[in-house]
Amino acid sequence: MSSVTYNKNMNSTPQQLHIPVLLEEVLAVLNPQSGESYLDLTAGMGGHARKVIERIGDAKLATLCDRDSFAISQLKDIEKQGATLIHQDYEHAVTDLKASGARFDMILLDLGVSSPQLDRGERGFSFSHDGPLDMRMDNRQELTAATIVNTYPEKELARIFSEYGEIGRHQSEELAREICYQRKRQRFDSTQDLAEVVRIEVGRLDHGKYHHVHPATQVFQALRIAVNDELGQLERTLPQLDDILNSGGRLAIITFHSLEDRIVKHYLKENSGSLDLPYTLIMKKPIAGNVNDYNPRARSAKLRAACKK
Repeated sequence: MSSVTYNKNMNSTPQQLHIPVLLEEVLAVLNPQSGESYLDLTAGMGGHARKVIERIGDAKLATLCDRDSFAISQLKDIEKQGATLIHQDYEHAVTDLKASGARFDMILLDLGVSSPQLDRGERGFSFSHDGPLDMRMDNRQELTAATIVNTYPEKELARIFSEYGEIGRHQSEELAREICYQRKRQRFDSTQDLAEVVRIEVGRLDHGKYHHVHPATQVFQALRIAVNDELGQLERTLPQLDDILNSGGRLAIITFHSLEDRIVKHYLKENSGSLDLPYTLIMKKPIAGNVNDYNPRARSAKLRAACKK
């Protein structure tokens, strides 16, 4: 999912106003040339794609993928110019492209959640906007955050909080225990219902002290990752990208939290550095996002890139 933000001025469209994360840096590492082919596996609102297409000179050379139906609806103008749209998660898109023999000169993975998802309460991604406890990037899938919170065993909830939310083991276990106790009394159906229980429980565990970040932030991250199988998809997809990237092709990946970045870092490190390995790192250290007035969420972004031999 392309992690972007957009100004909420109602006189303009989201496509016109959203600002892609690390746009200039992505263009620098992908280095688009006229006539080259481009695959955007998390196209979102199309911010990166539109700039790449300007440089390659033909939308027909671009293939844009996203599993979010709202994102796909925002890409129709590019499709009319000749681009191929794929309404799928990137793992299945790559599997199908590989089977078809498709090859590309540039591939971009911009991971994370888009601002339109976070800012629309009905999507259920954020406790800042009350809504159903959903968190599905693809609303065609059955599993929701409500299903996990209301039905998963206590031990599995604790594992999700600890592993995906990077919450301490003891606190994860206590949170899971409290949620399981509370759900016996009343089902969790809204984001704010869950956030309030987490706030109270974390306050109890920390003697009322938590610093700067709302205590539900890590819990919501953990649930979102679990609902969308974000880490599993990334781990299964990375080894396939080599098969659809041309020799001399460039791969760019933007991550937004340490769990994603660790997977990408280790994969690129293990597959570069010697003649028999497929990649050469474009830079040894990631490029970090900058905080700005338009996109404060960019502060956690990291860009890594490699070139196919």
